[in-house]
Amino acid sequence: MAGPKKYSDELRERATRMAIEARSDPATRTGALRRIAEQLGVHPEALRTWVKRSETDQGLREGSTSTDAARIAELERENKELRRANAILKSASAFFAAELDRPAH
Repeated sequence: MAGPKKYSDELRERATRMAIEARSDPATRTGALRRIAEQLGVHPEALRTWVKRSETDQGLREGSTSTDAARIAELERENKELRRANAILKSASAFFAAELDRPAH
């Protein structure tokens, strides 16, 4: 399970919006992420990750969107649980099949 978030959602959205706007202007593009991260007290790598995720979600960058990634994770969890249940059922059926093959006393 994930721990508590270090940065609030509002700060993430604000920082991401500021970085995308700064990067769109050629005059402020250079060093925009580092500068904005310092201004807001955010780690520059965290801001870079947020910007990358936002651009992917908006279709500006290749990759799976946040909703797609969440859906994939959900399906993988479901698949894991179904495999586990299937293994239990196979074990149970093998056990009961062995019981039927034993001679009655």
